[in-house]
Amino acid sequence: MFCYCRAVTSKRKQTRRSDCPLNVSLELLGDRWSLLIIRDLMFRGFRSYKELLESEEGIATNILANRLKRLEGCGIINTSRAESDRRQLIYRLTKKGIDLAPVLLELILWGARYEETAAPPAMLRKMEKQRQKFLSEIQRRWADESGSMLLRK
Repeated sequence: MFCYCRAVTSKRKQTRRSDCPLNVSLELLGDRWSLLIIRDLMFRGFRSYKELLESEEGIATNILANRLKRLEGCGIINTSRAESDRRQLIYRLTKKGIDLAPVLLELILWGARYEETAAPPAMLRKMEKQRQKFLSEIQRRWADESGSMLLRK
């Protein structure tokens, strides 16, 4: 999958299946690994490669490295060096990434509504009944740089 967000200034138009906004979004995010990485950053407070690698879905190292590079190239995440160990990269969502919160929330609720999941029912009820409050909390946590965990593993 190729990141098309940098193609806007190019004279030669990059090939997309269509310019439909849904298609463009799916070309950027259309595989499960990208969405799961964003979920772990957004809701679980993961910051390191090691944390992302140890997520319960069991992503392979080559796929994780590829998706992180692609998400960064598309402006959905950025990286910085850890203060304690300058060799370690810290991954964070950008505003563009944080703006995916309503999309992820709706996918979580949809999945739990139609399939059996391990999501705690009390958390799902809270998300369902207090969508805007839940989304505001995500945005507040990222605005104050904490980006701390909202959902348990």
